Amino acid sequence: MSRFWPAVAAILSVLYPLLWFWGRENGAFPYIAIMMAVIWAIRALVQRDRWQRLVSVILSIFFVAVLAGQAHGAMYWYPVLVSLLMLVLFGSSLFSPQSFVERLARLRHPRLPPEGVRHARRVTQVWCVFFLLNALFTTGLILAQAWRAWALYTGIIAYVLMGLLLLGEWLWRRRILSLK
Repeated sequence: MSRFWPAVAAILSVLYPLLWFWGRENGAFPYIAIMMAVIWAIRALVQRDRWQRLVSVILSIFFVAVLAGQAHGAMYWYPVLVSLLMLVLFGSSLFSPQSFVERLARLRHPRLPPEGVRHARRVTQVWCVFFLLNALFTTGLILAQAWRAWALYTGIIAYVLMGLLLLGEWLWRRRILSLK
């Protein structure tokens, strides 16, 4: 069960922009807001990592507040909030001995060589830039009220960009660092 809710939350987060775009004018606002608040609350309860639990609580509170205030327009800000939370999560790790990406890398490579540690720190920095640019671009789409572009970007293009970033990093790591 502890793997089920994070997976459901991840799937709904990926689908959220498209669900909101198609459901926003069909009376789906309260259902989508409630669904997301409940999913994130449950995820917060099953999380073991305190940072992931905190992120889940913040996201659940966001949807409760949006619902309570009947702030339909705030629903567009969810992807921005997620990007900013990820920026804080990744960025704050740059001020600790191990970056976020290094912690993940050490799960598979406990004896990460010094070049792997440097690489992980650089990759963490790249993700910070990505999350910042993603939040800024999405904010621009919201301010321009470009709802179709918002749905396309936040529901598809941003995930393609994340996938390309992951693939590029993996290829770089395999080729340059020879970390298998």
